[in-house]
Amino acid sequence: MIEVVHFKLRRKLACLALALFPFFGSKAQSPFAGLEPLFTAPRNYTTCFTDTAPAIDGDVTDAAWQAAKWSESFIDIEGDAKPKPALDTRVKMLWDDTHLYIAAELKEPHVWATLKHRDEVVFHDNDFEVFISPENSTHQYYEVEVNALNTIFDLFLPKPYRNGGGAMISWNLDKLQSAVQVQGSLNNPKDTDKGWTVEMAIPFRSVTIGNETKVPAEGTLWRINFSRVQWDTDIKGGNYVKRKGSNGRPLPEHNWVWSPQGVVNMHYPERWGYLQFTRQKAGNSAKPFSLPYAEKQKNYLWLVYYRQKAHYQKHKRYAADLKELGIRNDTPLLIGERENRLQLEATTRQFMATIQDAGNSIYSIDQDGLIQKMRNTL
Repeated sequence: MIEVVHFKLRRKLACLALALFPFFGSKAQSPFAGLEPLFTAPRNYTTCFTDTAPAIDGDVTDAAWQAAKWSESFIDIEGDAKPKPALDTRVKMLWDDTHLYIAAELKEPHVWATLKHRDEVVFHDNDFEVFISPENSTHQYYEVEVNALNTIFDLFLPKPYRNGGGAMISWNLDKLQSAVQVQGSLNNPKDTDKGWTVEMAIPFRSVTIGNETKVPAEGTLWRINFSRVQWDTDIKGGNYVKRKGSNGRPLPEHNWVWSPQGVVNMHYPERWGYLQFTRQKAGNSAKPFSLPYAEKQKNYLWLVYYRQKAHYQKHKRYAADLKELGIRNDTPLLIGERENRLQLEATTRQFMATIQDAGNSIYSIDQDGLIQKMRNTL
């Protein structure tokens, strides 16, 4: 969704839950204490190669999809902090040399939609949303929303809203194919529906920055997430009407996602799930997903980023050193069995943090949350 609803960090938690220790790679007192919702392990999905592209007609039961596995059911955007969604949602994916294919199933007893024109704000209806970051830098990413009328709202964002980015709503995802089927009847409160299904074919060319199309190879890793916006409604005068609170305004929408964000804001790309590509065919035993070492390094960069933003909000300047942020750097960080050095350079309004291991792999993050792999010139 476009709006940032709120950013609530749980600073009163005393220590990291034991289940998170493997993600952080340490059993000592966690430096992430107070920020746990932003450091839970994202979900992952391995998408298999297909020789036969699915027909994009909204039918997610055709032969091309049969062997592809369904994802886990969606949960609340804040994760375990909120109740389990009342309605089930899940996705599956395939790919070939030209497209990423997405199928979604949304259970829904009353399917409705009102918006009919491209680039209307589709999440004012119930909708299904896709967020894609092929570069995994948190910048230059894509969003596609669709309602049960198959109305598309697609956006390109040079950087997240939190960093001053603005959505390019006039941008269209070139040659996107999408279709919807309703298992029941649309906009008819008199019956009970089963739900609605969505299919999309997203061309790799249309989510590539630069002239040469970036087609995934074996093991290529993207960041991706899916969201379902669901409004509470009542039936009045034979129509669906959004339920209102005591202030006369519609109640806040439900935000159900595949991989929890830990905050009510989809525009934290570092919190999206991992999509791994394999050329193995669906139904075969794919290699189990393993979180890449670089992603474990980046956790410490995000730790600096979040603490710097909190510091700036309080003091109107960035911290000059890690100690001021409560982060020790007097001894090397141990990630797995590798020693890493975390460093920070900052002025009043800018900063850059870097993490480097003994093999001289260097990643950086700046005040805009841009993650980059740096060249070691030493």
